[in-house]
Amino acid sequence: MNWITINSEEDVEEIYKSSDYAIIYKHSPRCMTSLMAYRQLKSDVNAVPEVDVPLYIVDVINNRSESMAIANSFQVQHQSPQILVVKNGECIYDASHEAISLRNTLSVLSE
Repeated sequence: MNWITINSEEDVEEIYKSSDYAIIYKHSPRCMTSLMAYRQLKSDVNAVPEVDVPLYIVDVINNRSESMAIANSFQVQHQSPQILVVKNGECIYDASHEAISLRNTLSVLSE
């Protein structure tokens, strides 16, 4: 799994319009909880390289409009850190703060 940076609201729109699964991680570089969750996710992602689902990351500080577009498009309350699984314009799973787990996130894909 490779990290794909969300840099524009058009990126969010493309994810929204896709019929495929996507994982979005909302990250704050100023938050210790977010940094810890990001480190754990990076470690977990490296251990599971064969998953064929795009993994997006957005910096909620530097890309605030994109972060809010995610919350609005997928009708979730903005949190940071936060991980979402989306498909067909809907958020089918989200977790925030200490509840973020790649294992739990990937389990949604097999349901």
